[in-house]
Amino acid sequence: MTLPVTRFCLVRHGETDWNREHRLQGHTDIPLNHTGLEQASQLSHAFLPGRDRFDALYVSNLIRTRQTAAPLQTRLQLDAHYSAQLRERHMGALQGLSYAEAADRIPEVYRLHQTRDPDYDLDGGESLHRFRARILDGMASIAALHPGQNVLVVTHGGVLDIMYRAATAKPLADKRDFPIPNAALNWLDYQDGNWTLRRWADESHLSGALDEIQ
Repeated sequence: MTLPVTRFCLVRHGETDWNREHRLQGHTDIPLNHTGLEQASQLSHAFLPGRDRFDALYVSNLIRTRQTAAPLQTRLQLDAHYSAQLRERHMGALQGLSYAEAADRIPEVYRLHQTRDPDYDLDGGESLHRFRARILDGMASIAALHPGQNVLVVTHGGVLDIMYRAATAKPLADKRDFPIPNAALNWLDYQDGNWTLRRWADESHLSGALDEIQ
């Protein structure tokens, strides 16, 4: 039996100071900066209660996503389901380093990260294969709980990278050639194990956003 389509709006968290510094966050619990808090407010006003109906809100349990989701909870009157499964990729030895610092201090780890070796775990982090499995399993589990419904998810740039590739069949090892701005809207459909891209990187509600830094 074919299940009805579950429609998702996926949102990357607002800006942090580490985003501004091009510093890899991973699982490090970094709060939003002033710009990020403004983006969270602007994000909440992208939706009109009554017109934009969501049946559920799922949020990564890190502080930058929780802060991004807080104005949405109030405006849309939704309870948040917090999930560690929606966290950013664990960046291993790269966590806390800027790209420039990583290239200087641990050049081989940085090189393998830049070449997107899908089996490399970043010296104690998650490989791209393992990260993809975690994210796709978590998203499919959410879809199974909400067949035919509209679901809002506040998560991270790396998660959005995985979801874009799942919907477009873009290989993990290929260089990213699509934007992932802070607090933009990204729409996907899920049905019978398949993801379909509807609209990507809608920033019409924002005054400006940085591209993805994990």
